[in-house]
Amino acid sequence: MDKIIFATGNEHKMVEIRMILADLGMEILSQKEAGIQADVVEDGTTFEENALIKAIEIAKLAAELPEYKDAVVLADDSGLEIDYLNKEPGIYSARYMGEDTSYDIKNNHLIERLEGVPDEKRTARFVCAIAAAFPNGDSKVVRGTMEGIIGYQIAGENGFGYDPIFYLPEYGCTSAELSPEKKNELSHRGAGLRKMRAILEER
Repeated sequence: MDKIIFATGNEHKMVEIRMILADLGMEILSQKEAGIQADVVEDGTTFEENALIKAIEIAKLAAELPEYKDAVVLADDSGLEIDYLNKEPGIYSARYMGEDTSYDIKNNHLIERLEGVPDEKRTARFVCAIAAAFPNGDSKVVRGTMEGIIGYQIAGENGFGYDPIFYLPEYGCTSAELSPEKKNELSHRGAGLRKMRAILEER
């Protein structure tokens, strides 16, 4: 295993992934960079199921390519859970209000849905399940989370997705206002990737 293929075409994610896994000494490629084209149907009912579905499907395709037959394939499924809204948008975070709807619209809509709701009931978390599919057919999945509350306004330029409304009371800012280094230290994806890195280091 000298290569990792991450089942995403999202460049924002790849920047975070490369920063966190940089010291593994493995080449890290996105699915797009590996030339694997697939639109995997994520029909699981949990973040973990969806991450595994994606990792296993892309691993099957990677195994057909000589240069990637020994690669480990990682995939993630992540999203935002808002307790007051029965954990919406949850596993539908990316598709919430339609995949082509801008996050400005999504974020403003969620703030509107929480109008008048006090801080103690605005609790939320980012969840990231990361799955690995290994060349020998083994698979593993881990979960990372970041706890916070939904803010009252959009703030910050450093993040993407729901970061500008995800407020971290102990830091007095949204996750979109954190430096990239601090965000990797605190984030759900950072937590999940560090757990996965420990698994990869053992193999």
